[in-house]
Amino acid sequence: METFLIKAAQLILSLSILVFLHELGHFAFARIFKTRVDKFYLFFNPYISLLRCKKIDGKWQFKFFARNVPDMYRKKLDAFGNVVKDEKGKDVMEEISTADLSQDDWRKHTDVTEWGIGWLPLGGYCKIAGMIDESMDTEAMKKPAQSWEFRSKPAWQRLFIMVGGVLVNFITALAIYSMILLVWGEEYLPLQNAKFGMQFTEVAVKNGFRNGDILLEINNKPVEESSEAIKKILVDGSQSVTVLREGKKTTFILPSNFTRQIIASSSKQFMTPRVPFVVEKTVNGSAAAKAGMQKGDSVVSVNGKAMFAIQDISVQLDSCKGKTVPVEFIRSGKRLSASLVVSESGKIGVALKTFAGNFVTKRISYGFFESIPAGINKGVETLTSYVKQLKFIFTKEGAKQIGGFGTIGSLFPDVWDWQNFWALTAFLSIILAFMNILPIPALDGGHTLFLLYEMVTGRKPSDKFLEYAQMVGLFLLFALLIYANGNDIFRLFK
Repeated sequence: METFLIKAAQLILSLSILVFLHELGHFAFARIFKTRVDKFYLFFNPYISLLRCKKIDGKWQFKFFARNVPDMYRKKLDAFGNVVKDEKGKDVMEEISTADLSQDDWRKHTDVTEWGIGWLPLGGYCKIAGMIDESMDTEAMKKPAQSWEFRSKPAWQRLFIMVGGVLVNFITALAIYSMILLVWGEEYLPLQNAKFGMQFTEVAVKNGFRNGDILLEINNKPVEESSEAIKKILVDGSQSVTVLREGKKTTFILPSNFTRQIIASSSKQFMTPRVPFVVEKTVNGSAAAKAGMQKGDSVVSVNGKAMFAIQDISVQLDSCKGKTVPVEFIRSGKRLSASLVVSESGKIGVALKTFAGNFVTKRISYGFFESIPAGINKGVETLTSYVKQLKFIFTKEGAKQIGGFGTIGSLFPDVWDWQNFWALTAFLSIILAFMNILPIPALDGGHTLFLLYEMVTGRKPSDKFLEYAQMVGLFLLFALLIYANGNDIFRLFK
């Protein structure tokens, strides 16, 4: 439960930062072009808001756990008090005059933005006057356009207002990447320093890799780090791989559908460095402590099977839960043995030597002026790689891997780590920027597409067309949201 709460807290904080900045991008350009913004909310607020505030006559007013205020429209009544119907039988709405509102009714101050926090942490919104958006405020669009409304502004100004959120999200990602490089720098394990080779998934082994291989070249070009190798193989689709295997160079060709095989296997990483099982300390009262194991002991055999890597030994111990198994280990050059009772969780009660303690890593530090171009480069590379990966969504294997909030939350570590938090926030900011600029109605990209059409042809799409497009876009988004989170639920109970 604690792990779930830590992951959930990181996810909510990360998305809150990104959504706030995204909507702030729309707000900033709207105000630059003197366009009125009716509401600015972090999180959605159906029926009730956790916080509502507005600056009236120079003073901030706050309302907590307040019900949402109805729009400035009411049903029109005839002289007998009956609701007036139009020719289609629908209720006729009329605008409420601000003169009919009490002095403490915030709707009386229509030229001031209402700020708030909703209770549903799935996003946020910036309601711009005179624009058909997710609020579907079609009544306001029936009135004559006002100079301070979105629809009255020149197309080029409306374009900046629409792309403002995407622009801010992308700049945010670049800034975060630069900050990470400045504060923490970069540290990675050169593949040639993975002296015990790599551990591969079952799918990778079936396609030519062998546990213990050290990657040297991909498509006849040297590779230095695992992230570079993974990108070239899985994203770019490189097929020729050269490895160092048992002291000899070996080259083999991966099948063209290798990436799809990896996706179908649901493997988070198809290769990881092989790390020896070296004891750092034993847990008091554990099987290892009772058997006399000490710091520095290196396990080389479990249950009569020779093995030294954490990956192999963990699997073997997991298969021996509740059993007593012989374990052999090296201590000061001598081979010793002991019989240990494996717990029901597949453990023997030891803490292992850290990853960094087993390998020589490479570290790169950045000064302030160095971190900025390096951060920009990292952001652009991340975006490029993400765009290339989208092609797999349209495959049967990729569609099954689409996930919702559960999948996103699982990306965060079990413990709070600021470096990982900011790295994932930058990555999500890239995703948010790209997904929003897709030419889908209801997204910023859909609005942008219609604006570009207007700028090229000189003809503005009708409000009715935009209304229908918005409805179709919202339907598609809700369908995708249900499908993605449905996948999460299915995987949870699979």
